[in-house]
Amino acid sequence: MRSDDQTRARLLATAEHLFADRGFKVVTVREICRAAKANVAAVNYHFGDKMGLYREVLQGAIVAMRETSEAAREAGRGRSPEEQLRRYVSVFLHRVLRGGRESFHRLVTREMNDPTPALDALVEQGLRPRIEYLSGLVAQILRCDPRDPRVMRCVASVQAQAVSYFPNPIAARLGLAFKPTRAQIDKVAGHIATFSIAGVRAIARTAASTAGEARG
Repeated sequence: MRSDDQTRARLLATAEHLFADRGFKVVTVREICRAAKANVAAVNYHFGDKMGLYREVLQGAIVAMRETSEAAREAGRGRSPEEQLRRYVSVFLHRVLRGGRESFHRLVTREMNDPTPALDALVEQGLRPRIEYLSGLVAQILRCDPRDPRVMRCVASVQAQAVSYFPNPIAARLGLAFKPTRAQIDKVAGHIATFSIAGVRAIARTAASTAGEARG
């Protein structure tokens, strides 16, 4: 690897951890370069400015999100909507709870809580395709239009359950943290999927019952 490529890689790796730990607005170009053992002008040379570096770092998280969504799609291809949802939850949890991606999770959380101009890329490239896929599955189970407000509420419920198990101090204090072995992740994924499918079906039954009463 050429010296320039090595410097660029070090800047990205260092910035990823610093931005994830402290946020875009707090971290300075000078401290990134110092920690990466790079000249202070290296960020401008490789990325244009601090925002350019941040966008590149965030793009790594976006790529990981898209890969997870695509893996979930592939795992459920050709199966029933319920089984596709089950496969999605399993793939999602196995990917996000395995080691090595903690900084990406913190980075995305910081961007959500303290957004920058890079938020649109995160939403449009990373989150929206995932939400649209889940919305399609839920709409099939509910037998309704994906734009029905109930669909997004169900999708939010599925996502909220999964996110509850992300490693963080609150989850640990509430007893939601666990050792992310394959067997343990399978148990949690199975619970979330079963709970979610049953909930969506219950909403479908409620809607059908209400419609029947209205006709009567």
